[in-house]
Amino acid sequence: MIAISSSPLFHALACGFLVQISKVLTFLVREKRINVRRFVETGGMPSSHAASVCALSTCVGLREGVGSVLFGVVLFFSLIVMYDAAGLRRAAGRQATLLNRILHEHIQLPGPPHERLRELLGHTPIEVLVGAIIGVLFSLAIYRSPGGM
Repeated sequence: MIAISSSPLFHALACGFLVQISKVLTFLVREKRINVRRFVETGGMPSSHAASVCALSTCVGLREGVGSVLFGVVLFFSLIVMYDAAGLRRAAGRQATLLNRILHEHIQLPGPPHERLRELLGHTPIEVLVGAIIGVLFSLAIYRSPGGM
């Protein structure tokens, strides 16, 4: 029987959940009001995407060995997720910021006011790095080898 604390899926889900909870709590402390939408919104410090995939990769590496094919596959896809979070999604967020500003400052559209595009989509490289570190440390802290301690 595999201990739940050694399950790669548990590591990924739990770490991502805790990081998202930390964003809600940080918002509460900083703004003095609760915003539960922060729990499901993307972007911000730290990256829950990076934390989740790094927790997953670390757990697989500990279970299967860093030389295993499975670890290589998981690591490869983890790097793609982190690159996407800091690259493509961040660029889309910056474009949304610019489009919102253009629509607000220069274009008066007829009818009801337009809905603003979501701007916080991706992450800065430091947000991804902090998320990745949290993910690795999370898995190292709670990992229990199957059949062992």
